[in-house]
Amino acid sequence: MLDFTLSEEQKALTDMAHRFAKEKIVPVASECDVKSEFPLDVFKEAWELGLVNPTIPEQFGGAGMHELDNCLIAEELAWGCIGIETTIMANTLGLTPILLAGTEEQKKKYLGMLASEPLFCAYATTEAGAGSDVAALKAKFTKVGDDYVLNGEKAWITNANQASFYVIFATCDPALKHKGIAAFIVDRNTPGLQPGKHEDKLGQRASDTATITLEDVKVPKENLLAPEGKGFKLAMETFNQSRPGIAAGACGLMRRCLDECVAYAKERKTFGTEIGNHQMIQAMLADMAIRIEATQLLYRKAAWNLDHGVREPIISSFAKAFGADSAVQTATDAVQIFGGNGYVREYPVEKLYRDAKLLQIYEGTSQIQRIVIARQLLAG
Repeated sequence: MLDFTLSEEQKALTDMAHRFAKEKIVPVASECDVKSEFPLDVFKEAWELGLVNPTIPEQFGGAGMHELDNCLIAEELAWGCIGIETTIMANTLGLTPILLAGTEEQKKKYLGMLASEPLFCAYATTEAGAGSDVAALKAKFTKVGDDYVLNGEKAWITNANQASFYVIFATCDPALKHKGIAAFIVDRNTPGLQPGKHEDKLGQRASDTATITLEDVKVPKENLLAPEGKGFKLAMETFNQSRPGIAAGACGLMRRCLDECVAYAKERKTFGTEIGNHQMIQAMLADMAIRIEATQLLYRKAAWNLDHGVREPIISSFAKAFGADSAVQTATDAVQIFGGNGYVREYPVEKLYRDAKLLQIYEGTSQIQRIVIARQLLAG
């Protein structure tokens, strides 16, 4: 029998996350967007409340929450500001490959670090020439004795300047494509590792995004996370697990769009009446609500699958592609409902419009999701 009811614990978690977003994130979101700065004090408060790293198992000091719980938190934080939410939830992206493939010692050390202090971590696959095509990455590793040496550059890395450690993917030979890729846990203070300048982005400007340069970075053998030939699969498994969270963030952004538009439609008047009385506006509001409901159902199904050991990448791709595309359309409609006011920074939908676009790009573009879906369909 199907049951879409959240548990009492999940309802309480959702309420807490929403209050935090309303009271702590919303008041600083606009200023963080203008200054392109992440509010570290907000991160620390979120960590203290247990809204950061929720999926770390209890044996490593974490709350041991499920993927669905993680998504519920992401939705509420994104309602406040999806740029701030992206940086907070990027910790889950960075720790997930350690959860999936780490040794007991790696989990104790690195998951324990995140559970004991308000620290950041980062996930680094992307390069200037290897975004959607992960197998085309060129950052190289060479084996020197029992250890490894990394050289290359990573691009568009969330938390690059804040992270205490990174999960970095590199290849022994670019010609081998996915067969040559391995994954490593690299400490921030390792000689030769240098984060670059903060990127000046269109949207989600509060999220820290930068390059990472690797120059003869020595990694001890105990920090090998996935050996040669196993790194690509780990990267794909990580994305399969993280994409429902992106859809949840999209859902939160769309809910904020709808909330702002409903309030505006009750106040703004044209042709002698509130614009909410015009059928065209009503239709746009209704379409927003439909997209929100559909995205919510998709991401919750994808997260439920993961929590019950059902690893179906097609479901995560459904949620990510539909959620991202729906968020962009919903933010576009929000600006349209606000009219000229929607195009200026005095009103909130201008920022929501800019923030939404990145959802179609990071952690697998909307086009890549369709390729994943189509290939699975054709494979039967």
